[in-house]
Amino acid sequence: MHKPIGAARRPEDAWRMEVVREPPRPAPFRFALFDFDGTVSLIREGWQEIMIPYFIEVLAAMPRAESEAEIAEAVTGFVDRLTGKQTIFQCIRLDEEAQKRGGAPSAPGAYKAEYLRRLEAHIQGRVSALRMGADPEEYLVPGSRELFALLRERGYRLHLASGTDEADVLREASLLGIEGWFDGRIHGARDDLTDCSKELVIRDIIRENHLTGRELLSFGDGFVEIELVAGIGGYTVGVATDERRREGVNQRKRARLLEAGADMIIPDFAQARSLMDYLESGE
Repeated sequence: MHKPIGAARRPEDAWRMEVVREPPRPAPFRFALFDFDGTVSLIREGWQEIMIPYFIEVLAAMPRAESEAEIAEAVTGFVDRLTGKQTIFQCIRLDEEAQKRGGAPSAPGAYKAEYLRRLEAHIQGRVSALRMGADPEEYLVPGSRELFALLRERGYRLHLASGTDEADVLREASLLGIEGWFDGRIHGARDDLTDCSKELVIRDIIRENHLTGRELLSFGDGFVEIELVAGIGGYTVGVATDERRREGVNQRKRARLLEAGADMIIPDFAQARSLMDYLESGE
């Protein structure tokens, strides 16, 4: 089902909800869980264009490396599948793939450090611009702030969980001026955490607030958070933002989110009130 709302400069960019499964009626939602990068923040836009070529470079140097096209297909597949988990998990998988191709075991932390070095160079101009007073709206998924305000107005409690290192999430949430919207601590990856941080956050939210899974509404652009929330009976909104243009749907993201089991696909939060009205009452 497609529910077009509003107008856009190009027909393919019309804001619409792609509904795979209808929300439960009456709506039971009390808590909203957000991913960070790509769902709310655009500071790290292009991170896959840093990670995937780096990982291909590593695997292409292995003794039993296939063609670059075959390596690229394998890397893209596991990076997509692990999007939403802490970065270290993608680096652990890289080490496993290197060993399959005849490489010696390496420290996944070393791969992570090199990836983060390259990523930091990629985003440094954006971070510097924000520190110098650039408009944070340019680095937010459209409508994010409006959706936070609307959710709080309607009595929701908001949580944020990211696979990015916690110190970086806190830094970037502060630069964007959104840290105050979240009731609980903003959760990111920590070096001492080997389980999936999002799974732990969801488990804690459910336990501490005596929730059923149906009371949790999730917004994310990664495979992991969609699978996790769907697995406990929550409702999952896949945010398939074209991060580079800040408009329309990224078809690769959409395919990934549908594969993960998203209940709904949206391009962004630009029609926050229409989105929430539909989720809560079907209007």
